[in-house]
This record gives sequence, C-alpha cells and structure tokens, in this order.
Amino acid sequence: MSDIIHLLPDSVANQIAAGEVIQRPASVIKELVENAIDAGAQEIHVLVTDAGKTCIQVIDDGKGMSETDARLAFERHATSKIKEAADLFALRTMGFRGEALASIAAVAEVELKTRMDDEELGTRIVIAGSKVESQEAVSCPKGSNFSIKNLFFNIPARRKFLKANSTELSNILTEFERIALVHPEVAFYLYSNDTELFNLPVMPLRQRILAVFGKKLNQHLLSVDVDTTMVKVSGFVAKPETARKKGAHQYFFVNGRYMRHPYFHKAVMDAYEQLIPAGEQISYFIYFDVDPANIDVNIHPTKTEIKFENEQAIWQILSAAVKESLGKFNAVPSIDFDMEGMPDIPTFDQTRPIEPPKVHYNSDFNPFKTSSSSSYGGGGYSRPKVDWEGLYDGLEKASKMNAPMEEEPFVDETDWISASAPVNMPEERTPYIAETEMTPSSAVSLYTNESAVEKGTQHFQFKGRFILTSVKSGLMLIDQHRAHIRVLFERYMSQIRQKQGVSQGVLFPEIVQLPASEAAVLESILEDFSAVGFELTPLGGGSYAINGIPSGIEGLNPVELVRNMVHTAMEKGNDVKEEVQTMLALTLAKAAAIVYGQVLSNEEMVNLVDSLFACPTPNYTPDGRTVLSTIKEEDIEKLFSR
Repeated sequence: MSDIIHLLPDSVANQIAAGEVIQRPASVIKELVENAIDAGAQEIHVLVTDAGKTCIQVIDDGKGMSETDARLAFERHATSKIKEAADLFALRTMGFRGEALASIAAVAEVELKTRMDDEELGTRIVIAGSKVESQEAVSCPKGSNFSIKNLFFNIPARRKFLKANSTELSNILTEFERIALVHPEVAFYLYSNDTELFNLPVMPLRQRILAVFGKKLNQHLLSVDVDTTMVKVSGFVAKPETARKKGAHQYFFVNGRYMRHPYFHKAVMDAYEQLIPAGEQISYFIYFDVDPANIDVNIHPTKTEIKFENEQAIWQILSAAVKESLGKFNAVPSIDFDMEGMPDIPTFDQTRPIEPPKVHYNSDFNPFKTSSSSSYGGGGYSRPKVDWEGLYDGLEKASKMNAPMEEEPFVDETDWISASAPVNMPEERTPYIAETEMTPSSAVSLYTNESAVEKGTQHFQFKGRFILTSVKSGLMLIDQHRAHIRVLFERYMSQIRQKQGVSQGVLFPEIVQLPASEAAVLESILEDFSAVGFELTPLGGGSYAINGIPSGIEGLNPVELVRNMVHTAMEKGNDVKEEVQTMLALTLAKAAAIVYGQVLSNEEMVNLVDSLFACPTPNYTPDGRTVLSTIKEEDIEKLFSR
C-alpha cells in the first residue's frame, strides 16, 4: 500500500496562509503599514488604484533592508521580531509571525525597492505567485517601497468575491484610520486614484482624532486617564448628549494595537447607564498599556482579538475610570429644581438686627354685626336676593323646547376605536358604547358612520396602532406604521428607478461631516440619493451641504438621516446597485412613516388601506415584518358560542 500523506509545496502552503492573513486589499495595506511602523518609519505614503485591486503602493522612510534580508523577508516565518518562544510573551511590535510578505507574494505580483541608511545602493526584487523573478541592485531612497499589483491574479475565485470599489475603499480607509489613531507620532498620507484622502502630519493624539473624524468632535470629548500597577487606561469618551443609534466611533487599543473586546465595551456602556437612551451608542477612544506577558495577541490571524489575563479586574478599572471622567467634567446631569412660582426668600444678612414679626389686624371687625337692610332671623347673616321672576321665565322657556337635551358620549382617548378623528364629526354619526368590563380603562367607544357602511369603506382605528376593517373572511387588523412603510417603500423605489424623486428645498442648508471611510460610501450612492430627492453638494474634506430633501419627510433631521443611510450601507456591505437602492428606500420609508399613536381620519385610513393593497406584496414590510392579519369569522363566532 502506497503512502498517501505528503508535504504541500511552499507555493500552495503560502496560498493557504494567505487565505487567513490576506482577505482583501485592506489586509495588504494593514500588514505593510504595520511593518513600516515596526521599521521605525516617520512618514508613510499609501497609494491605491481601483481600491487596491489594480495596485497598492506603500512607501516608508524606515531603516530598510539589506540585499539578503529583502530576499529572506518573503519566506514563511521569516521575522526579525522573535528568536525564541519566550519572545512571544514580550512583544510590543505590530507584526511578528513572518507570514505577511510571504502571503502577499503568494497571491499577487510584488515589487520591492529598499535601501538601508548606511548603504549606497539598494535592492530591487520582483516576485509573483511566490516565485522570485528577478533581483538586482538599484538606486533608491532610504526605506522601503512596496508595489502590489493584480491581487489574487492566480486565484480567480478569491478575486471574484471582492466587493465593489466603494466597499473595498471603505475597508481600506477603516484599517488606515485604526493605525493612524494609535500612532500620532507618525505622519500618514493616503491617495486613491491620485486623489488625496488623508494628510495627517505628526500631531498630538487629540488632534489626530479630530483630523480623522472632524473638528466638531472636539467639544464632545472627555479625557480618561488612570494609571495602576495592572494597567494604564487613557484616551477619550464622548459626552452623553452625543449618543446615537448608529455611527458611533468606538475604538480600543492595547499596546499600540487595535482590538475588539465586547466585554470591555460593556464596561464603558454600563458607565453611561441612565445617561443615554436604551439602544443608543456612545463614541470612545480607549488606550490600554499593559505588560505584554499578561496578554495573548496570537489567538486570531488578524490579531484583533486579544486575551487578557486579568479581564475582570481591568473591567472594574475601566468602568471606574469612565465614571470618574463623566463626573469630573459634570457630564452627569444635575438636579434642576423648578423655581417658577416659588416664594422669594431673601438671603440672610448678619449685619441687620433681628426683629420679631408684626401682626396686622382690623380692630373694627365684628362678626355679629347685623345689616339693617337685609337681615335674616335677626342674625348677622345677609340673605342673598333671588330673581324668582327670571328663574320662572327660564324654566317656562325650557319646557316649551321641542328638542331634548343631548349628552356627548364618553370617550376614553387612551383606549378607543374611531372611524375618524374626534373633531369635525359628521352629523349622521351615532354613538354606540360597548363595555366588556365596568372599568374606565376597558371602556371602548365605537363611532359608526352610516354613510361609510353603505359605501363598504368602513374602517376603525384601535389604540392608535391598528386599523380594523371587515373583509369577506372575517375581521382584518392592519398595522398602520408597517403598512405606511410598505406604501412609502414602493413609492421611493419607483422614484429611484425613474429618477423622479421630488425634492423640497431647505431655507438654510445643513452640513453633514463624514469621516473618509463613510464619505467614500456616500460618494458611491450619491446618484441614488439624488434620485430619491436629496440635493447634496460636496464641500471637500468629507463635508456635504444638504440643499434639498425628499418631499414628505419635513420635520425629520436630514443630517442624521444621511448618516444612518450611510451606516446601513456600510453594515450590510451592499455593493450591488439594486441592493443599495433597496436599502436607501427602506431607510427613508421607516423614517417618514406615520408613527404609532397618530389618530387617522376615515379618509386617511381608506387611502392608506387602498394604497397598501395596490402594492405587489402588501402582507409584509420589505424587511419581512407582518403588516396585516385576519381573524376568521368562525373564530369570532366561537367566542360567542355559549
């Protein structure tokens, strides 16, 4: 029997490793920029073409490599960071496993030019698919210049699964931001298709955060700083009033490395308990400095998941640090007493002598004094005069009235079904009271409109949420909010496809400021924004002026609406135009739909129901939530079977 186990060729092994380390162009940039930082670079330039699919170039002024090192660097597990196993527990560098360059060279065409400071000539090496094609001496600046072309050229299946350029560029910007936020001592520059997206010179940490996310953030940041023997925690948290449902900037860094940590995230959010609405998020930039021996960064290929030795203790320290920051900067709201109508109590003046209170009274007052003109029984009680003649006239007139006095029916506004709003009710409407229990909260008022019954368009509203209407099979209940979402979604989708969105100009344009990663996504869907009725004018630097909004959403916050739609696009990773349009229409429909508790007239209910059943799929919202349900007639009859 022949042997069946054999060693994989290095080229195949490197492609397998590349599948873990290099997932998209952003992964290449992350590895190369981190290597440049480890090489002591003070200035790093990143240039991408077609979101990195065509070319990625990373240029640094670090210490460079010798001729031998340049060749050896592309071998698997070739690294200058560790020499023995013990070094794994004392790491403070970004990369250390020696897999990055080998993985990149396995799936792309790589050219490297590098020179050390004390060398006159540098080295140029060209590798494609793990195969060295050439190596020669060249004249080049100090440092390293990596050029990565045709990523995944030899793995068509992997290249096919790359997203649209806008999505891949957003991922690149996200990785770039994470590195720039933790290294303010290094200058970073990023260009996409020859357009400068980032220009970040050396600056303090707070200024670096503002340079990435906008200067408006400056007034909302509270500093955090605590130093213990176990961990040093520093950075910034945002004020409670900046909380939002989407788009909060949340970053954890440990020893100069970005990490995800849901457990520590909960520690931060617990500090904001009772300060922000449930379900909303807060921005934070938290930096941990711990002994490398107490963490393990090697538990995930991307090194974004890190294990701490004393997580529970650090959780307590982090939570206390954030709470201290909120209290120190008076972010916790103080009690505001309502002083309106309160007596004016003068302040105590120690120089004035203390005087006893003075009593004032009427010495001529006599409760037993009688009135000579209108006394009753000789006492002091004055008897009021009654106009008996006028009273009898009024009673006589009332008895001659033909129409009986009508009493308005009782309406409990918290628990009611109505065919229209309680104002301007038609004269033919007659009240009908149905009480299932003799309690005010359960009393249900039902107004029937006889003309509506005749026309067959009778609708009732229940608790400001459901529309009840009679159908052939029984009683139908329609969720008014979800029904309106379905109707508006179809309308917005039609406007987007036909590019006929009606825009409502705003009197004072509002400005929306987006980080570069979010601005790249917005640029990719600007045409769809315009089709639905938004008028956005780029102002540069990630700022856009909102000059017009879709008609029908007046009263909503257009800045938050734009942000939410961009964040939804980023979360879903939509790169197909149809999916982006669907997301845009759904977000807009949810924001503009009528809310629960809104009282509708009969005409409004008729229009909504008719519009709903004109939709191709009236039963569900675009995101799959139930719009209507029917109670069969036989089920209703069973309720009264005994």
